[in-house]
Amino acid sequence: MNIRETGAEDVHWDLTHLYADESELRNDLSEIMGGSEKFNQSWRGKIASLSATQLKQAIMEYEQLQERAGRAMTYVYLSWATATHHAERGALLQHVRELYTQIGKNLLFFGLEWLKVESAHAQRLMEEEELAGYRHFLECERLLKEYTLSEPEEKVLAEAQVTGRSAWTRYFTEIISRMRFTLRGEELSQEHVLAKLHAHDRDLRREAAESFTHGLVTKEHTLTYIFNTFLADKASIDRMRGFPHWLKSRNLNNEIADETAEALIQSVVERYDLVVRFYELKSKILGVSPLYDYDRYAPVGESDSYYSWSDARRIVLESYGGFHPLLAEIAERFFEEKWIDAPVQEGKQGGAFSHGAVPSVHPYVLLNYTGRARDVQTLAHELGHGVHQFLSRGRGYLQASTPLTTAETASVFGEMLTFQRLLSAESNSRNKLALLIGKIDDTMATVFRQVTMNRFEDAIHTARRTQGELSSDIFAEHWISTQSAMYGSSVTLTDQYRHWWSYIPHFLHTPGYVYAYAFGELLVLALHMRYQQSPDEFPDRYIELMRAGGSDWPHILVARLGVDLQDPEFWQQGLSAIEALIERAEERYAYENPM
Repeated sequence: MNIRETGAEDVHWDLTHLYADESELRNDLSEIMGGSEKFNQSWRGKIASLSATQLKQAIMEYEQLQERAGRAMTYVYLSWATATHHAERGALLQHVRELYTQIGKNLLFFGLEWLKVESAHAQRLMEEEELAGYRHFLECERLLKEYTLSEPEEKVLAEAQVTGRSAWTRYFTEIISRMRFTLRGEELSQEHVLAKLHAHDRDLRREAAESFTHGLVTKEHTLTYIFNTFLADKASIDRMRGFPHWLKSRNLNNEIADETAEALIQSVVERYDLVVRFYELKSKILGVSPLYDYDRYAPVGESDSYYSWSDARRIVLESYGGFHPLLAEIAERFFEEKWIDAPVQEGKQGGAFSHGAVPSVHPYVLLNYTGRARDVQTLAHELGHGVHQFLSRGRGYLQASTPLTTAETASVFGEMLTFQRLLSAESNSRNKLALLIGKIDDTMATVFRQVTMNRFEDAIHTARRTQGELSSDIFAEHWISTQSAMYGSSVTLTDQYRHWWSYIPHFLHTPGYVYAYAFGELLVLALHMRYQQSPDEFPDRYIELMRAGGSDWPHILVARLGVDLQDPEFWQQGLSAIEALIERAEERYAYENPM
């Protein structure tokens, strides 16, 4: 069972765009530290009395220091992410994290003093034309007023994070990245063994699931301990800050009301019937009953689809260019200028991401490319992030990034463009059905499965706070119960699937993140309908949305495209679009298989 080459084996990013070498990094860190100390001496105790012009000057200095520190952290993190088993890279990452924390402590007073500015005066300052370019940054800082501690307490928490949450998430990532899974006599990485779940061979899918489960079980004690420690750490910090529930901090960071997040989650939960309906259809198409958890991603079609790296590049660039030439122009730079690290390799972090880096450089994309159709969609997804991050650079370090909810807009939209291009280019009816099923598979994972993971997170955070330390079995019970609620009778969950909660990084890296995927997918389905209605006008307006970055509230930015995020019924539009996709697949299946 040889691993097929894709052409991505030598596709590596060039981190010299950040720093020429470690010596340059260390020199810069020394300068940043000195600059942060000077900033502290120059502005401490003065923020409340500054004019708009003076406050702008302070913000500009603050932003420059934050960007330079962010550049250093980006460099060491990306260097480590491709070789988590490399002790020297891990040590450098930890060293820079510790310095980054010290720099942050020197800058900490700025945000705390801004929070103490009397509300009416702060509002007058934010309305000044001089501060227009930083208005939303200042608004968002004040969202945390109620939950911010004193400066000495904040410094203690910053110090503690280095040996607390950050250390545990790094340890988790290194464990998962180093794991190998035995399958038919070969030792495979997580990426390669999970890729087998997309194989036509059902025995291979089952064996891959068993191999992956066995690997997780061997690390069960360690992973359970990490989860418990992390959950306890978050509970303590939430309690100290006075957050009313575990998701509050994430909702604030996402710049949405609790009610909006809850409306999204409940809307999706109430349509679990769509999941059951889809997997019952897939069971018929595959001729498999019952459908087990390891059958969920089984492909529909005559043979396994394979895409070389050059195929994937061409498909995505054509899809982007068909929408707007600027998207393809920027995306092509990722390939040409070595902004991508693509191959699966020893010690590399699993999954995929686009790191926005800093506005003065450019984003970087990490993949684990294996040639599957889903990998092409992942490339489209991450390049969507990357193009968005590139376009928003003009907003500066403090307002370039979007909250997680709207951060998924460009990525999911990129996937949608790629899917629609593949579908329109396909003339074979059976292949069209296969593409439809593949797209719905991804939608099930992006919308419904992510919400079930939110339900799992809610259960374990609540249980850890009320019951104390949780056993592996209790984690498994919450995992199975929340997953079963979605699949109903359409998918039979095996005992081995009980352990699959333990490898998902978002639970630790960014607690509460997962509902943002559902948010992004349903938002994009609504935006794509707007695009179909106004194909000539929409692309330019979409580009302007990307350029806006995080310079205003999400509901205001997307309202310019005709979407009302504050309408409780909004989510039904996206869910109806999913139902329409399922109906198309049902009709095509019925056409191919007349009674």
